[in-house]
Amino acid sequence: MNTPAQQRTLSSDTSPQATPLRWRTRAGAVLSIAGFLVFLLGARPALFGLDRSPVVGFVQIAVFLIGLAMMCLGGYIGLIAFWKNGTRTIAADIGQRLVATGYVIAAVAGMADVFGFGTQPPPRVPLFGPWQAIGVQTGQAVIVLGFLLLIPYHRRTKSTMR
Repeated sequence: MNTPAQQRTLSSDTSPQATPLRWRTRAGAVLSIAGFLVFLLGARPALFGLDRSPVVGFVQIAVFLIGLAMMCLGGYIGLIAFWKNGTRTIAADIGQRLVATGYVIAAVAGMADVFGFGTQPPPRVPLFGPWQAIGVQTGQAVIVLGFLLLIPYHRRTKSTMR
């Protein structure tokens, strides 16, 4: 039988938790799904019967960036629950920073016209052009890479296969 000090030492490793906190994984999933719906509302308002303009303007860009932020936060909350005691590997810490960096890339690229360095400088109406779409997609690719690094990969030993 292990003493309480030995149990604390044994439980403080960086291996993934066998059963993640269910409320965190559920909250992450709910926030990610809600974020996806908000993202769709901004990216394709016609799906909800709200399309009034042939171009993608400032409000649509802002709405889909808010939805992307909700998806990033929900994915982070859900995936971080798989790490025991909140301790993560260096790869997971890099993944966390890549998710945040990817969102910043997507937000800056999406709002380039609003910030004044896009294809439609002020006072012209901001539009979402092809270069901005490439920037947002690049940011989303960095987010995906970050999420892949946040997943707790580990080898199964004979004792954990039961």
